[in-house]
Amino acid sequence: MVSIGPRDLGRAGFDNLPAAVARAGDRAAWRFVEFFTATIRNRNTRAAYAQAIKQFFAWCEKHRVNTLAQINPVVVAAYIEQHQSMAPTVKQHLAAIRMLFDWLVTGQIVPVNPAASVRGPKHVVRRGKTPVLKADQARQLLDSTNTDTIVGLRDRAIIGLMCYTFARVSAMTNMSIEDYYQSGKRWWVRLHEKGGKRHEVPAHHNAEAYLDAYLDTAGIREERKSPLFRSVDKRRAITANPMARTDILRMVKRRALEAGLPSSTCCHTFRATGITAYLENGGTIENAQAIAAHESPRTTKLYDRTGDEITLDEVERIAI
Repeated sequence: MVSIGPRDLGRAGFDNLPAAVARAGDRAAWRFVEFFTATIRNRNTRAAYAQAIKQFFAWCEKHRVNTLAQINPVVVAAYIEQHQSMAPTVKQHLAAIRMLFDWLVTGQIVPVNPAASVRGPKHVVRRGKTPVLKADQARQLLDSTNTDTIVGLRDRAIIGLMCYTFARVSAMTNMSIEDYYQSGKRWWVRLHEKGGKRHEVPAHHNAEAYLDAYLDTAGIREERKSPLFRSVDKRRAITANPMARTDILRMVKRRALEAGLPSSTCCHTFRATGITAYLENGGTIENAQAIAAHESPRTTKLYDRTGDEITLDEVERIAI
């Protein structure tokens, strides 16, 4: 069997094989690399799991656990017990270890999964931590954006679309011009969400107006296969290159600061803001779930901050 090369390791997110895997031979090494390259399609998940596995095997080496055969439930439990990160991170590390060893078991590299019986820390989330704007704050942000330039028109269209479709920022960066399309009398937006899912949502009339103004001024409406939201050059002219997630985040931070909004405002803020505004106006969790393309209504509920004002009113009843 051919040995693992640097390019193969790079695809998996590693510079070097963990020593315990390398000692197990080429077959184990290939199975290890295949876990990251063949079973995990999302790049962010792959990077997070690679980091978790690196830390686990580094800890094993430090504690003289030098082979795969030496890794047993007690070792995995000890690693989880000493982990200093917050509960969600620890649970993610345990999930990465458990999934990796499941893959090694099915590949007949190890006989049993040492992480299968290990329990992680309890972590129950009933309310998300995403910072949320009130509807009037979101309106303030949209109205304060200077639309005398193509950059302002673009930025307003991005923020508006995130508010009105509950879209993730990654879906914004992946959109082509053809993903804003007419069907019957309505305009629709096609979002490319996590896991390769295509999600189609009717365009709110405000989002439609923002997108039309941006596309018409930029003169790119007919370039159907090209990126929808593009970067600008030094002359502040639109290029043919798509914006990256970091570009959009910097833009959001800058626009929020200019509008006098909290510095915690981020791209995900508009997902939570849109969902909360929808529910406050009589929308249902089930329909909010459908618009947001969530797998479970429990996830959608994390973004629902409609109860915040009720809670504050009730607290003020404590007349001491």
